[in-house]
Amino acid sequence: MMVWNQSLAQKLLFSFAPENAHGLAIAALKMGIVKGDDIPQDERLKVRLWDLDFPNPLGMAAGFDKNAEVPDSLLGLGFGFAEVGTLTPLAQPGNPKPRMFRLAKDEAVINRLGFNNEGHMPARRRLEQRKGNGGIVGVNVGANKDSDDRAGDYVKGIEAFADLASYFTINISSPNTPGLRDLQARDALDDLLARSLGKRDEIIGKIGRRVPVLLKIAPDVDEFGLDDICSVAIARGIDGMIVSNTTLDRYDNLKESTKKSEAGGLSGKPLFEKSTIALAKTRQRVGADMPLIGVGGIHDGKSAMEKIRAGANLVQFYSGMVYGGPGMVGQMIKEMGDALTTTDVQSIGSLIGQSTKEWAAKELIND
Repeated sequence: MMVWNQSLAQKLLFSFAPENAHGLAIAALKMGIVKGDDIPQDERLKVRLWDLDFPNPLGMAAGFDKNAEVPDSLLGLGFGFAEVGTLTPLAQPGNPKPRMFRLAKDEAVINRLGFNNEGHMPARRRLEQRKGNGGIVGVNVGANKDSDDRAGDYVKGIEAFADLASYFTINISSPNTPGLRDLQARDALDDLLARSLGKRDEIIGKIGRRVPVLLKIAPDVDEFGLDDICSVAIARGIDGMIVSNTTLDRYDNLKESTKKSEAGGLSGKPLFEKSTIALAKTRQRVGADMPLIGVGGIHDGKSAMEKIRAGANLVQFYSGMVYGGPGMVGQMIKEMGDALTTTDVQSIGSLIGQSTKEWAAKELIND
């Protein structure tokens, strides 16, 4: 049972501005007010990638635990893995407030946070304190807004956390740092991956492990841009990709018409179709062997499983929990297990790519 009543808790949190509510949620996790009990354990949901054993394919996406304050509390909710960050070398405040907006009728969020975080060192100290706790905790690294060498900031991130990260995510997908998505262009991306992977390889002997490095891309790319990204990622030997982040698109059918004009990235339910199309098209380009994490619009067990059918090995969500609450993780595990039982499927991995062709046939439209 959850320590708190989800319905009452959501009403309380929704009485606060979104960013303040987020702070309260972090505080509640720190204090142990929110925790998961009796989380289902289902052998069929286990996933092995790289040298890591995931108890289930559900992950907390970056953006929730920006400063590595509560990774173990998130794992305690039932997540198979948690990703902290985005972390930049130096602390930065991000964009002016207000910068987060709920579109409650759409179960969506718009944010223009801008990589607000405390920087590498405070996060490193926290991750050092939890070392030995077990569980899979990825580190999402980014670049400072005013950096003269953005690729160099990613290299610094890999150097700072290589002995602590279960895996790394190179985040070039946020729309809220001006020019960041320019790193998705072929030449810039090639330089970024060469330097980042070079640093990772340089310190393998020191830490005794080849830490997987993943590339997180935006959904707002066209077919030609995706061709370039995937070809560079394959050529450089990236260990996996995360598809995708928030979108700059605004959809005509959004019910919260007054808020949809806010600048920033849109996440939540409305992003599911576009991000899943981008995922499937990525799967077609990189082949069957490269691990992919599907993100965008996941809100229940069914949507998580559809991401896997579209080509994901693992999935992540964040906005979905704003509306579903912390208890949704255990519920999703149950829903996924029940679906496997109904279809007599013995392993979640056997579903990967079943609907890739159908999703990839859809047009990737950008407003």
